[in-house]
Amino acid sequence: MTLDTIDIAILEQLQADSRIPMVELAKRVHLSATPCVKRVKRLEADGIIQGYHARLDPKALGRSLLVFVQVSLNSTDEKTLDAFNQAMRAIPEVLECHMLGGGFDYLVKLRTRDMQAYRHFLGHVLGALETVETTHTYFVMEEVKESTLLPVAG
Repeated sequence: MTLDTIDIAILEQLQADSRIPMVELAKRVHLSATPCVKRVKRLEADGIIQGYHARLDPKALGRSLLVFVQVSLNSTDEKTLDAFNQAMRAIPEVLECHMLGGGFDYLVKLRTRDMQAYRHFLGHVLGALETVETTHTYFVMEEVKESTLLPVAG
């Protein structure tokens, strides 16, 4: 699907504030309300807009420790990969899990309450998975930039 300048403007506005009223969105992208609503519905139906989310403060919710973990599996056959993928999807602390090519198999991003909670996670959750061979943990000292905004224009 080709996006025109109005579609791009709609996406930029919705990324910045997904709670913007449709009338205000239409005004900002120089459309009347009805065609603007139709475009938004089309962008949703086409899967370009995948959902709307509230961004929460992890520290306010007691999840101040941000951790990245390199994971190497004991095998990379389909059964092992599927088992690990399923396990990661089921763990609430895991924010992201990416299968990579290179020196290890997965990079996992997670948030926990503190070091003690991470230690429990490492020993009782991640380390308890039969598919895991080794892990290397990296603790975030400072979050320099975190964004879910995708560049939309060119």
